[in-house]
Amino acid sequence: MRQQKQASYLDAFIPIVVLVSLLGAAVYLYGDNSSSGPNQIALLFATFTAALIGLKNGFTWKTLEEAMIKGITISLGAILILLMVGALIGTWLLSGTVPTLIYYGLQIIHPSWFYAAGCLICGIVAMSIGSSWTTAATIGVALLGVANGLGLDPVVTAGAVISGAYFGDKLSPLSETTNLAPAVAGSDLFEHIQHMLWTTVPSFVIALVIFIFMGFNADVSSESSKIDEIATILESNFSISIVNLVPLAILLGLAIKKMPAFPAISIGAVIGAIWALLFQGDLIASQVNPDEGALVSHFKLVWATFFDGFSLETGNAKMDDLLSGGGMSSMLTTTWLVMTALMFGAIMEKTGLLELFVKSILKVAKSTGSLIASTVATCFGTNLVAADQYIAIVVPGRMFKEEYKQRGLRSVNLSRTLEDGGTITSPLIPWNTCGAYMQSVLLINPLDYAVYAFFNLINPFLAIVYAYLGIKILKIKPKAMQENETAPNAS
Repeated sequence: MRQQKQASYLDAFIPIVVLVSLLGAAVYLYGDNSSSGPNQIALLFATFTAALIGLKNGFTWKTLEEAMIKGITISLGAILILLMVGALIGTWLLSGTVPTLIYYGLQIIHPSWFYAAGCLICGIVAMSIGSSWTTAATIGVALLGVANGLGLDPVVTAGAVISGAYFGDKLSPLSETTNLAPAVAGSDLFEHIQHMLWTTVPSFVIALVIFIFMGFNADVSSESSKIDEIATILESNFSISIVNLVPLAILLGLAIKKMPAFPAISIGAVIGAIWALLFQGDLIASQVNPDEGALVSHFKLVWATFFDGFSLETGNAKMDDLLSGGGMSSMLTTTWLVMTALMFGAIMEKTGLLELFVKSILKVAKSTGSLIASTVATCFGTNLVAADQYIAIVVPGRMFKEEYKQRGLRSVNLSRTLEDGGTITSPLIPWNTCGAYMQSVLLINPLDYAVYAFFNLINPFLAIVYAYLGIKILKIKPKAMQENETAPNAS
């Protein structure tokens, strides 16, 4: 058996340099299309580089291959959800659910407070169901359609959707990450949520104020005729009715009842298909081959919507783009990106290259402020390198847990910081599983909407400010230290 050598800092930096250089080149050469293949190739070359360093240090190829396979298996649950979300978007377009949301949104939401209202709506929905992904795929997609009708910036709208979705997700006891962070840190779930309020709520309020200001300054004075045009197109192609929102109500109900995401979204997609057959007969009839029997052709179109999405030709190119999409096939590029990203993260963790960065950080993190700032930076760095929010919570959580305890800091400080630095920053990175998902659903590059995801930008910064000022940094009382750290987790 080959003896494994300790990795050096040079070993750790080489794959990072390769990754950053290739990702930068991909963005420079391919722009918004970089996530459609170039980023995946960059991640593969970086993975091979890390693997070569692992072989140099005594790891066998079998060990490294097993690590990569294990890394991919972490993403299988997310991949299943991704594929089914693609099917849901397709059937909800065909069923009129998304077009109805857009239609009513155009009638109700005023442009001057649209960004703030969209952010708040996404926050409420995500808090209710515990899923930023589901919120973005349903409410987020509809809000982008409304923004198009109001003549508002879709990139800013995406930033508002991300801000609201992650605010609600972060504070929901139904959220996976909200349960994962206290489980890793050793704190109580509801104490963790209560402690997060101090950094999360002020960040969200600031974000809302910014969105309100941007809405009041948006130029939409000439868009009333465009709204009427979009409403006419929707009414002429779909049967618009409040009944079309039943699939959304069912999905939200299943999520509130704590049904896991994959079966809940699957049921939502099937209900959408049924609703399409029941209430969009004229639309379906216009899309099928008249030479085939009605029953067969209608069923065939709905079936195809699951795997290939829905496509509509209205004579208006922008509306065609808005009302077309979805299908499991639309998620395959994102699935490829997720797999290659997690392969790279798994190799970096297995070979000890990721741990080297954390150890070097702890050497300079002398104060409580610098320790929490270092934790936030490490979570963000892990999101960059390992490309998954779960890894960005688990790995720093395991590595910093004892340090927080030794410094007399209660475990809720760590669990809150893991979310402030890990959960919140994940959708801002194009090759991260969350960033890749959001781009596949919202069709906007994370590098573009990240500038307007104000909550996600403010929250980590505010957490660091709190740490240096000593605001709501809870200490362990000597007599209660052992009891606190051995308390059962409520997650």
